[in-house]
Amino acid sequence: MTPTRPFVHLLPWVALGSLMALAWVGWKLRQAWRSLRAAQRAAQLERELREFGDLMRDADRPETHAADLTRALAARATAPVAALLQPQPQAPDLVLGEPDANALAGLQLCAASGRALGPGTDHHAGEPDLYLPLRGREAAFGAVVLFGLGARALPGDLMAHAQALCDQMGLALQRQRVHDEARRASELAEVQTTRNAMLAAISHDYRTPLATIMGSASALQTQGERLSAAQRGELASRIVDETARLVRLTDNTLQLARLGAPGVALRSDWESAEEIVGAALRRVRRRPDGERVRSRIEPGLPLLWCDAALMSQLLDNLIDNALKYSPPAAPVELVVRRIGGDVVLAVRDRGPGIEPAWRERVFDAFQRGDLADFAQRPPGAGVGLAVCRAIAQAHHGRLTLRPRGHGGCSFQCWLPLREAPALPEAM
Repeated sequence: MTPTRPFVHLLPWVALGSLMALAWVGWKLRQAWRSLRAAQRAAQLERELREFGDLMRDADRPETHAADLTRALAARATAPVAALLQPQPQAPDLVLGEPDANALAGLQLCAASGRALGPGTDHHAGEPDLYLPLRGREAAFGAVVLFGLGARALPGDLMAHAQALCDQMGLALQRQRVHDEARRASELAEVQTTRNAMLAAISHDYRTPLATIMGSASALQTQGERLSAAQRGELASRIVDETARLVRLTDNTLQLARLGAPGVALRSDWESAEEIVGAALRRVRRRPDGERVRSRIEPGLPLLWCDAALMSQLLDNLIDNALKYSPPAAPVELVVRRIGGDVVLAVRDRGPGIEPAWRERVFDAFQRGDLADFAQRPPGAGVGLAVCRAIAQAHHGRLTLRPRGHGGCSFQCWLPLREAPALPEAM
């Protein structure tokens, strides 16, 4: 007779309970693994979104990073991607990838409507390709297409991630548009301000010499026979002087406009500093006060690569400015010397000097300093120094102002030296 074993009848239930416990533990482990993978995926998506956002925030031209957007979307969706960007209203669209005619039409429709199209959306869900707009705050600035998804819709988190990436690009494009529009508006306002100042200068500074010329010419025409030879000579001299003044005003105004245009080309050649200075001295000697100008040129200066006509105008303006603002008996010095890798052309005077607050503003167009006695201010439109600085900058140089120790100013044009070509050997 077999002895009775206690609890033998409970063994199947113990085994079943153990299996259920193991199954429950396995289910919990799988749940924890899925939660861990989901958390890692969410963290990775968040990091990718944050890094792309930083890239868009710091980008001067967001459209140059469109390839980064398409690569990120292609990696996440495991599908080919193409994009259409509309960075500027009047500029042609920027297309990345190789969309066919149908895909290009879909991209334009998606950008125009500002809503997603294709599988997983509420619009054209039967289409095989997914279109996502590059949305700004008020409109879309392009779209991307993910090819070949068919009936497979992207998971919800991946769809939201892809749209968030697109929206960051759209917001960056909108910021760039706003910035460009503000810059254009500022440039337009600056142009308008310059135009108004130029018109004011023309109406004021041109009127005086024109009136003098008209009065002198009229007197010669109507009263020439009753005037003495000395009186006729004085009127003729006045006409010549005022005409020369008008020529300088006109040349400076036109040159300022030309040098301010983009892509200006200089007629540069290898020039001798001695010849440029000598020509300037010959011109100034024709003036009644031209004998006050003295020159000193360092011997052995190398040739200058410059536009001789512009450099002559620069020296004429600086000398004319020094003669006008210095006492009648004070000398004006024209000094040319080499300092390091530059040749410096300096015009020095013994005038009243310029207050520190005005030492940069005098180089702006239509600025003429802050003289206490406005009635004694020499005539001029206030464009000469602006033209001189524009000429220096066009030669990749600079124009500076240095106050002199015992009164007066020294205007210095710094021209960078270039290596002159070797002269051909004599045969």
